[in-house]
Amino acid sequence: MINPERLLLEFKNLLQIESPSLKEGKLAYYLADIFEALGLKPFFDTSSEATGSEVGNLIVKIPGTISSSPLLFCAHLDTVGPCEGVEVIEENGVIRSNGKTILGADDKAGIVILVELVKALKETQIPHPPLEFVFTTAEEIGLLGAKNLDYHHLEAKMGFVLDAELPEEIIIGAPSSYQFVIKIKGKSAHAGLEPEKGINAIKILAQIITNLPTGRIDQETTMNIGKINGGKYINIVPDFAIAEGEIRSHHEEKLENLKKQIETTIREVIESYPKRFQDLPSGEVNFTRVFKAFHIEEKDPLLEIVKKAGERIGLTMSLKKKEGGSDANVFNERGIKCVILGTGMQKVHTTEEFIRIKDLLNSARLVFEIVKLCGENPL
Repeated sequence: MINPERLLLEFKNLLQIESPSLKEGKLAYYLADIFEALGLKPFFDTSSEATGSEVGNLIVKIPGTISSSPLLFCAHLDTVGPCEGVEVIEENGVIRSNGKTILGADDKAGIVILVELVKALKETQIPHPPLEFVFTTAEEIGLLGAKNLDYHHLEAKMGFVLDAELPEEIIIGAPSSYQFVIKIKGKSAHAGLEPEKGINAIKILAQIITNLPTGRIDQETTMNIGKINGGKYINIVPDFAIAEGEIRSHHEEKLENLKKQIETTIREVIESYPKRFQDLPSGEVNFTRVFKAFHIEEKDPLLEIVKKAGERIGLTMSLKKKEGGSDANVFNERGIKCVILGTGMQKVHTTEEFIRIKDLLNSARLVFEIVKLCGENPL
């Protein structure tokens, strides 16, 4: 069974190990030492060559005690900032920082659950399937670890990503996301002496943005313009302007329609200006996919296992969709069916981040029961 005192002690240890994106080495080696001491053979893949992280993704394989397909479990190593010098405060059943840094429960709560799981399995000797743990790097800056994972190391075809909030929630879907960059070219001129000889790229970009929908488009779709840049000096008509944004939706067709709308809006605004100087003004947009949507059907056997595990420990599980991306998007795209489980973390990515101890323990118990169920009824 899960040992609450041991889990909490290790959790506090993990929280005090800094692991910002691309600098996960100290935490990764600390975990590798733990798993080696437990008789396992952790190893790193070669993803760091592509991600630029200090280390690759950490992979740990736990041999099964029954003949069964392996289960994947994933948690990410990196955190957002500020994460330097985290002071861990426990009060009234809640763990938080001193308010000057994040706590780091995202995703060290997921990490400690997997560490405790191995210890509990070793102690209880319950039947269980083979397990494959993946601790990814650079999740917070674009899911880079998962995207560059050496997938030939994995045999699992289904699993769980520990990277959501409440233990009672099962995340069964998340949207696709594209980032886009709009570039407008105008013509520079002295803004005081001969402004009529210039073409104001910022003004053109402003018209384009004004004509585009932003915010919540519908219940499944959003669009945002997050960064704008343009011009060189205030006394020069700006000859360039750039806007960066993103679109998200649970349906690819809606994203394709938005992409076309952005392209059409740029073209129409540009065409409303006469071409006076070498085909200027001009405009273009480039789209880059960040992650692909996934959706797990409500009657999927994977969900039935989680629901039954929840019942065993007194949790009523609910199914939800997530509006952000996670490693689960990448795993599902690569053919490993995954849902996202909560770990108890709340107000993540802020200095108000906290976790209730009872939620962390329930999340750990849920994961233990999932593995136990899969040992009793192999998938």
